[in-house]
Parts: sequence; structure tokens; C-alpha cells
Amino acid sequence: MKKGLWADEEVKSLFASVERIKAKSGALKEAFLLHAQKYSRQPNSVRNYYYHEVDNLWKDKQRAMKLQIDLKKHQKSKIDYFSKEQEEDLMKKINRLVIGGSSVRKACFTLANGDVGVMLRYQNKYRNFHSKNKVEKPDNIIKFARKKEVLSESDINSLFLGLVRLVKKSAVEEASEKMKSELEKANSMLRKAIVEIGEKDEQIARLKSMFAKVKDENKKLMDGAVKSNCDKASKLRKKLAGKSKTVVEG
Repeated sequence: MKKGLWADEEVKSLFASVERIKAKSGALKEAFLLHAQKYSRQPNSVRNYYYHEVDNLWKDKQRAMKLQIDLKKHQKSKIDYFSKEQEEDLMKKINRLVIGGSSVRKACFTLANGDVGVMLRYQNKYRNFHSKNKVEKPDNIIKFARKKEVLSESDINSLFLGLVRLVKKSAVEEASEKMKSELEKANSMLRKAIVEIGEKDEQIARLKSMFAKVKDENKKLMDGAVKSNCDKASKLRKKLAGKSKTVVEG
């Protein structure tokens, strides 16, 4: 899609975004910014297109119905300009309240009957009026001395002590982290050594068991050998005794 052209789907997307932002009392510029990011456009171009399209859709309500756009949710706010008399009257009322001890903001809020939007309008008009006409503000406004830019010795000492505390805190945290790391490493080595010792104990137990079996087998073999030799000796003795008897009788 070319950047200069707006398809119906994009128009519907823009108006839907505006409705969502209005529903949560957000600023319209948020909707314009989100749409600009989504469709790679400039926020100011989106804003200008929106207001231009609002005018077009009010003139062509058939197109608004086609796009399913509720024009009641997209009415352009009309700028209500102050007349010269209204402007002068407002300045007198604000100045009267300020001289009485109110701040400009409080005076505007009082005159607006608690309506924040109207208060901001009155406040901006007051500031623009004084800036444009270079009118001096009422005498009850306290002028504070500008803060000196050169730091005193006390300021420098405070900054230095703050820096020292910050360095100490950083060093302690670093040492704690290092100690924690060393402790974890030592615990890991200890667990490994315990496992190895356990494995060696099992090996020793197995060797002892095998040794006992071999020893038992050897004993059985020895006993068998001794018995076998005794049997052979007994048979040989009997045999020799038989031969001796034969010789004597002959």
C-alpha cells in the first residue's frame, strides 16, 4: 500500500483506535502514534488525516455507514474564542482572586467551578495575556531568588560523603556476592567429596565381602585337601599292613 493512500480497512482501524483511547479517557495523540507505528506513517499526518476525514464523513454519512463508523463518537470540538470584553473580564476576576491570596491555578479552578478542562483554558489564557501584553502580575506573587549555580564547600563535602557512602555500599555488596560465590563453590566441593567417600565405602564393603568369600573357599579347599590326604594315607597304611601279613604267613 502506498503511504499517501488510505484503504478502507486502515481508515476503520484508525477510527477504532480513537474510540478505544477515548473510552479510557486517553489523549488522541496516543491513538495517532499507535496508528503511525502500525502503518509506517508520521503521527502528524495521521492526526491531520483523521480530522479531515471526520469532516468528510459528516458530509458523506453513507460512506460512514459503509465503514461502520459511529460519527457521534467522532465530533470535532469547536474552538470557543474569547471576545476582547470576555478576556478583560476574566483577567480582572483572576487578578482579584490572586490579590486576595489565591494562586493563579486556584483562582482559575474557582472561576471554572471545578471543571479541570475549563480551568486549564482560563490558566493558559491568563498566561498568554500577560505574556502578549507584558502586564505585571499581582504583587502577592512571591519571587524566589534563583538558586546559585556555584557549589559551596558544604555542598561539595556533602557530595563527597555521599560518594564515599555509595562506594562503600558498592564494595560491601561486591564482597557479599564474592563470598556467596565462594561459599557455593565450597559447598559443591564438599558435596562431591561426600559422594566420593560414600562410593569408596561401598567399594571397601564389596572387597571385604569378596575377601571373606575367598577366605571361606580357601578354608574349604584346605579342609578337603587334608581329608583327601588322610584318606589316601589310611588306604596306603591298610595296603601295606596287608602285604606284611602275607609275607609273614608265607
